Amino acid sequence: MKRLMLPPDVQPPSSYVEKVNLLTGEIMHEVIHPGQLLVRHHRDFHIVDVYVRYLMGQAVRWTHDPELVTEKVRSIRSVGKRVVDWIAGLLGRSRAVELGKKLLGYKEREYYFRYRRSALSREQASARVAALRKEATRRFRAARVDKKPSLCVLLTGGTGFIGQEVIAQAADRPEIAELVVVIRPKEIRDRKTRELIRVMSPAERGRELMDLLWLKKHPARRKFRFIEGDIEKPGLGISEREAVRLSRKLTHVIHCAASVSFDDTYENSYRANVLGSLNALAFSRRMQTAKGSRFVSHLSIETSYIHGRQTRAPAREDEIVFPRNYYNNFYEVTKAMGSIETDRYMLEQGLPVIQLCPSIVVGHSRTGNNRGDTKVVNAPVNAFGRVKQAIDSVRGSWAERSRVWMIARLATVFPGDPSAELNLIPVDRVVQGILSALTRPAAVGVRVHLATDQRLRSVVLLRTAREEIEIGVSLAEPTLHRTVTMPIVERILGLLDQPKLAGALKTLSTIFGGYSEWGQPVHEVGNDVQILGLPLPRPNGEHVFRMLCRHNRYVQEFGRVKDPREVSRREWLWGRFIHDLEKRTGRPAGSMPVKEFSARLGEAIDVASFQPREQLQKSLCRPAPGSGPVSRRRRPGGGGGGRR
Repeated sequence: MKRLMLPPDVQPPSSYVEKVNLLTGEIMHEVIHPGQLLVRHHRDFHIVDVYVRYLMGQAVRWTHDPELVTEKVRSIRSVGKRVVDWIAGLLGRSRAVELGKKLLGYKEREYYFRYRRSALSREQASARVAALRKEATRRFRAARVDKKPSLCVLLTGGTGFIGQEVIAQAADRPEIAELVVVIRPKEIRDRKTRELIRVMSPAERGRELMDLLWLKKHPARRKFRFIEGDIEKPGLGISEREAVRLSRKLTHVIHCAASVSFDDTYENSYRANVLGSLNALAFSRRMQTAKGSRFVSHLSIETSYIHGRQTRAPAREDEIVFPRNYYNNFYEVTKAMGSIETDRYMLEQGLPVIQLCPSIVVGHSRTGNNRGDTKVVNAPVNAFGRVKQAIDSVRGSWAERSRVWMIARLATVFPGDPSAELNLIPVDRVVQGILSALTRPAAVGVRVHLATDQRLRSVVLLRTAREEIEIGVSLAEPTLHRTVTMPIVERILGLLDQPKLAGALKTLSTIFGGYSEWGQPVHEVGNDVQILGLPLPRPNGEHVFRMLCRHNRYVQEFGRVKDPREVSRREWLWGRFIHDLEKRTGRPAGSMPVKEFSARLGEAIDVASFQPREQLQKSLCRPAPGSGPVSRRRRPGGGGGGRR
């Protein structure tokens, strides 16, 4: 048996997953390597198999019937199996299988994976959840001052994308009396020498964050407190003195910190997404059992992709099973493991938990504001935008123009099947769900998909990108692109002295190659409205993506504007412009045609300097009630929208 070498603090997949014989139903006590849980381990191994996947995508596009295509391919594969079996009669079983692998990509698998089963029956689990829900409801009712909720909340991951939005929205939520943010000290180093200049304390980082979030002069500024900690340390790295202080008043823990790197190793992903979750769960359990505790519930922020690749049934909210088509990356694998640990703490140790599972989180629903984030969906948009800028700026010889044209052609290919659907959810909707869960003790024991029912097909994404960025982008079959085309592109870009671009394109292919294939999971939604009380309709995916493109183009200049203070200044001005535009027109900015939006933007803001023109300058002198991200908050810098 091959030995699996992992660091001592990282548990192997077999702690969560078991291998089962398809024929006998017996558990196969074999080593399970992390890579075996990924889609590519079972697919990207033979050119014939890859090409079959490509043809399946084409057939789905023609027939619009994935089930029919899957059934036909299964029939063809069964014929191939019979042929191999016939050859086995002539050549011997081992030689036949070897021949099938070499010529046809035939790969026989007599096992499947499943998560280890709980010792509790479904009835026992339901009874325990009901008891926890009842106790959480009692404690929530007790956490009142003058008949109104008075909550003390601990937040991990406050400097992250979702965490920052939690802080921003919490400022205007009167039921939150105090928000304690766990944050690490930050080392400031010289950019060239990497010499340590100084260390920013959590309090300093908190003050800077408040400023960037336009909360420096907010009336509720005093409700925020920043303490030192680290999710990868026991007790979240919080000092004993601080932990004792929190145990007397804490009502909730929001565990938001996680690794969102889709191409990281199993070990790194495990430490961030499993060990971090375990440390947060243990801390919440300590708060719950402390003498005189007011603790209500632990909120675990996970992902709707803990369900992996399920191409038949919708990914349900009330259960987690090992996906029949495996996982795309170790991020998904370890987030699923973290969810299992959360279930264990709830059922075995009696911790009241609520699991909130966002889909692909993007910027604000109305403005696209993302506080400088350049990851996930922002990455290809910025890459295509920079290619467009490079094409427009070339002024060299015919040879130089040809070189730029060739690079542009290679860089504007997106791995995606036209029928594939992406589930984009704006960050403000996600955080609205998180904060609503604080006052919904009935959500204890519930898993909620914070996703939309208005998914976007790849062709719509590409059409929108063409309109907004003004550059043609073509689709490539993801598996074929990843395994055949991308190595060729890497080689060509290397010859053109573009190693960074080659690396970026390879990363994009790795990340999106799995999420943009046909047959992606459809996430069941309902608990967001029924349990958390979020409003309908859910966000319009096309409007959200259009505003993401516009924000990245004008506010971030496709990732070139990196200074956090400048991003904050621009986003404040942008938010105010969007608010005034929608008020004047009575329409969402995301619904406006490109030319109309561009013309109105030019009337209000000098795009080159990103300074307000006279029309918008007059509006800045008036308050902006109900304007979302700029509501009841002072203008950064205190005047004229200038740099802070």
